[in-house]
Amino acid sequence: MSPNLLQTYSEGIHDKGAALENCFGFVDGTVRPISKPGVNQRAVYNGHKRFHALKFQSLALPNGLIDHLFGPVEGRMHDARMLDTSGLYIDLAQFAFSPAGQEMCIYGDPAYPLRTHLQCPFRNGVLTRQMEEFNASMSSVRTSVEWLFGDLINYFKFLDYKKNLKIGLSHVGKMYIVCSLLRNTLTCLYRSTTADYFGLDPPSLVDYFS
Repeated sequence: MSPNLLQTYSEGIHDKGAALENCFGFVDGTVRPISKPGVNQRAVYNGHKRFHALKFQSLALPNGLIDHLFGPVEGRMHDARMLDTSGLYIDLAQFAFSPAGQEMCIYGDPAYPLRTHLQCPFRNGVLTRQMEEFNASMSSVRTSVEWLFGDLINYFKFLDYKKNLKIGLSHVGKMYIVCSLLRNTLTCLYRSTTADYFGLDPPSLVDYFS
């Protein structure tokens, strides 16, 4: 978390209309369907999505990289608990500052708690026009998260075929992690939709792996 890079990321996001001037990335929990296991079915059943799954937490950067990937965890784990378990916020509290010492933040959906380094949309009660405009501006730039996850599945389509994703018979979690690493590698070599949208260059392959 280089202060200069965080500043560059936040400027790229703000230039696209984001209300926050100090947001450098977007956190989200990804639910990946798996085949119904023979044992411990309740642990991996996601009641919201209504299927068995593993979950991962990703920090999406505006240069097109998937950063701080955490998981897999059981499909029923809440995003807020996954955040605490991952240790991501501890890293943010220690390192997420601009060169001038300003607190930098990431942005998440309403499932996450509101903290200094983690901002969320306004929710509950009656929203003012300014609150609604804030939510709309941040929602428009947060779509980059979905682009990254969509790219990952498009390049590695076997990750979307849950009948072959059987925990206990194959390393389903490791497969997703390795594919995320390879997706980042492709971004370093050929850029991505997210990098082009924000006008930010990903690192070179040498810098990424150094």
